[in-house]
Amino acid sequence: MISAGVKSAVEKIPLLTVNAGPRDPNWIDRLKEEFLALIKYVEINKAEDNDWFKIESNREGTRWTGKCWYIHNLVRYEFDLQFEIPATYPLAPIELELPELDGKTSKMYRGGKICLDIHFAPLWAKNSPKFGIAHALAIGLGPWLAVEIPQLIDEGKIVKT
Repeated sequence: MISAGVKSAVEKIPLLTVNAGPRDPNWIDRLKEEFLALIKYVEINKAEDNDWFKIESNREGTRWTGKCWYIHNLVRYEFDLQFEIPATYPLAPIELELPELDGKTSKMYRGGKICLDIHFAPLWAKNSPKFGIAHALAIGLGPWLAVEIPQLIDEGKIVKT
């Protein structure tokens, strides 16, 4: 289901212990764990020369924006990344959005939300509430970019300007 490289990286990301969503009084504690897991994941990626995203949140930790990139044939393709933490998080996974790719692939929903139903959603459900944002990026967005971006480039739907 997931590659050995992705599995290895995910196993190094700390699991979260606080089961709280944005409307829960313990959300700040959950958010602290989210940040620690993200910092660890960024450290792992940098150590492996695999830095591929940069994100930041609003003050409440409910809206996240940033950039993600994929290098194909030594060319860097960069995309806006955004997502909101759903009210039912962490039971419900986040919906990762790449707005500028909206409509370019069938593996995407309206608004540029990437399709994670088949492979990611069952894994999230099995591991909720231990998985967080870093896990969603590692298991969801990273593999999606690796599969979809080269295909979109080959089809001429993404062109480096």
